[in-house]
Amino acid sequence: MYALVVHSPGDANVLRWEQRPVPIPNKGEVLIHVKAFGLNRSELMTRKGYSPNVRFPRILGIECVGEVVSDPSMVFKAGEKVAAFMKGMGRDYDGSYAEYVVLPHTVVTVFKSHLPWEILGALPEMFQTAHGSLHHALHVHSGERILIRGGTSSVGLLAAQIAKRNGLYVISTTRNPAKRSLLLESGSDEVWLDNGKLQGTTAESGPVDKVLELVGTTTLKDSLRCVRQGGIVCMTDMLSEKWGFENFEPKEAIPASVYLTCYDSGQIRVGGKHFQEFLQQIEQGEITPMIKRTFKLKELPDAHRLMEENTGGGKIVIVTY
Repeated sequence: MYALVVHSPGDANVLRWEQRPVPIPNKGEVLIHVKAFGLNRSELMTRKGYSPNVRFPRILGIECVGEVVSDPSMVFKAGEKVAAFMKGMGRDYDGSYAEYVVLPHTVVTVFKSHLPWEILGALPEMFQTAHGSLHHALHVHSGERILIRGGTSSVGLLAAQIAKRNGLYVISTTRNPAKRSLLLESGSDEVWLDNGKLQGTTAESGPVDKVLELVGTTTLKDSLRCVRQGGIVCMTDMLSEKWGFENFEPKEAIPASVYLTCYDSGQIRVGGKHFQEFLQQIEQGEITPMIKRTFKLKELPDAHRLMEENTGGGKIVIVTY
């Protein structure tokens, strides 16, 4: 099989095109023929060496969709369509940047769909993150006002659609005025230009009920000042690529009676039933996943370079066929 392998951290050029033996699954594992996968910023950070526990050489890739080839435990049947994501995938063991991958049963979900692979490849982690953040972390309810900070990211665009379907008033942010129409088309009711300080904007329009923080620690303190007392801020992503605060003082950073939480799909997994329902919503035209561009497997370094441009606008997808 062919795979993109990282032998040491660095820029996109460290993703090397190599031929390797097809891996053999052990009991409790399944061999999957990878059809497509989406790119994630965590993979970019791992490639740069920001994931201290990752040992190289490593095949990256924290999600994929494909078909079962074999399973020694006979839990999964050959030919079944499956999605997989997270729980050490592409970090603790080799991931999806390859034509075939061996994965533990615990990260694999069976699904049925007639959607093309290039659309399915965009969905597993994006859906888990958006759905989980909104329902498990933020506990959204119809009639609430939600601020999605980092709205042009793939998760932000999907979260806006899901929130709108659940009856919320959606405000999304962008640094680029040219992206306003994209956000409105994706379900946002308002678009705020983000210069790093939105607290003044909410002072004029009133605090929001919930904030989905996708930019990360660089804007989190400001986001905490945008929510009402009793409201919730969920930090989910780190588009800014900064892991933590310097001199973090909780009583100074967190306003009284405001709740701060996070969502991590490596810790909480949304059940396969919800993923299947999500696929049906796409098939029925109720939700449109935003895909920025599709690349072939061998073009993966170019896809990483595009991701590093931070231009948003949807998911970058890799197909292996």
